[in-house]
Amino acid sequence: MIVRIVKMKFKEEKLDEFFEYLKKNQHRIKAFEGCEMVEILQDKNNPGIVMTHSHWVDESFLEKYRVSDVFKEIWGNTKIHFADKPEAWTLQSLERLT
Repeated sequence: MIVRIVKMKFKEEKLDEFFEYLKKNQHRIKAFEGCEMVEILQDKNNPGIVMTHSHWVDESFLEKYRVSDVFKEIWGNTKIHFADKPEAWTLQSLERLT
């Protein structure tokens, strides 16, 4: 399993617009082949910092998503609200402690 974490810093006046857009389109991400889970996280002390945390079957599915029309459309409508350059990490899950 691959874990993808993307940290985004938004213009605070654009947060509502971003969350509204995300709510309308989140099903398209979750329905993408190979996507097992998507979670949206927001910093408690800095609401302009939002992270996505997603699980993918393997890196090939993540890459298919990243070159898809779905990603290009959603990312294009997301990045226009950024206050800073995003950061992203692709991680290999080694073990889940429960």
